[in-house]
Amino acid sequence: MEIRAQAKFQRIAPKKARIATGLIRGKKVQEAIHILDSLPKKSADFVLKVLKSAEANAKNNKNLKSENLIIKDSYVDGGPTLKRWRPRAFGRASLIMKRTSHITVVLEEINPNKNKKEEDLKSKKSEATINHGKGKIQTSKDEKMNKEKSYAKKILAARGR
Repeated sequence: MEIRAQAKFQRIAPKKARIATGLIRGKKVQEAIHILDSLPKKSADFVLKVLKSAEANAKNNKNLKSENLIIKDSYVDGGPTLKRWRPRAFGRASLIMKRTSHITVVLEEINPNKNKKEEDLKSKKSEATINHGKGKIQTSKDEKMNKEKSYAKKILAARGR
């Protein structure tokens, strides 16, 4: 079952908004909310608003739990462009394009019974570590989390925060 929410005519360029939607695609709702809260971009606020709206639609209209929801798809389409003019030298004018976006988030319910079995298998795999003389080797799940954390730190460091 698909639940969708859409925000139209948002005053942000689609290219900038696609950064935030690409980060949350395929993730659980609560995880995506945490990612968007910590993302230091203006587009994260717009996408977060749409995501929370989709989550509320699922709870109120379909009686679904937010723990069982994943983001099936999130995308940004271009809206109408506002055209403005700016005076330049020698009596000329240059065009300023103020772009708008249509942001869409599609949620899907995952089967809670099926997921419990898969999570049990994953947790057993992640707990299994190989001992060597120098210490433990991290599992693939731990490595993935460390890569995401280091990527977020690089973004914040590049922005001087």
